[in-house]
Amino acid sequence: MNRRSFVRSCVQLAGLAATGSLLGGTRVLAAKRDFDGIEKSRAEWQKLLPPNVYGVLFEEDTERAFSSPLNDEKREGVFLCAACNLPLFASATKFDSGTGWPSFWAPIEGRVEIKKDYRLILPRTEYHCARCGGHQGHVFEDGPKPTGQRWCNNGLALRFVPDGETLPELRV
Repeated sequence: MNRRSFVRSCVQLAGLAATGSLLGGTRVLAAKRDFDGIEKSRAEWQKLLPPNVYGVLFEEDTERAFSSPLNDEKREGVFLCAACNLPLFASATKFDSGTGWPSFWAPIEGRVEIKKDYRLILPRTEYHCARCGGHQGHVFEDGPKPTGQRWCNNGLALRFVPDGETLPELRV
C-alpha cells in the first residue's frame, strides 16, 4: 500500500466513523450459524497453539508483512481458523492486495464477528472467528468488486486446506 492509498483509506474510515457507518459493538455477519461455539480459557489455548499463533489469535498481535506463506497461496481450497478449524474464507475470494497479508473480498457467511478497534487514532473494524473468538484481522473499504472490501488477515491465524483434501474436524 502506498502513501496515497493509506491516506485515502484513513480519510474514508474517518468519514465512515463520523457518519456512524462503521459497525459498532460485536456482530456476527450472518443470520444463521451452522456450528456450535467453543469456550476455552486463554491458558487452554496457550497450551494448544504455538506461541506466535496464540499471540495473534488471542493477544491480537500482528505478524510482519510479507512473512506468511499464505500470502502467496494461489491454489483452490479453504482457509480455516488456526485455533478451532472453522472454515472462514474460500480461496475464490482471495486476492493480492499488495499489503503483505492474505486478503479476501468476503468471508464465508456467518463465520466471523466484527467490532470496532480503537487502538489507533481512527477506529478500525476488526474481525474474529465466530466460533472461538480468535482475532483474524481488520476490514478495509479499499478492496475489489463485488464487495469493495479488503478482509486483511494475519496468515498465522489461518490454515489452508487445498481442494481434494479432507477438512480437519472442528476442535472441541
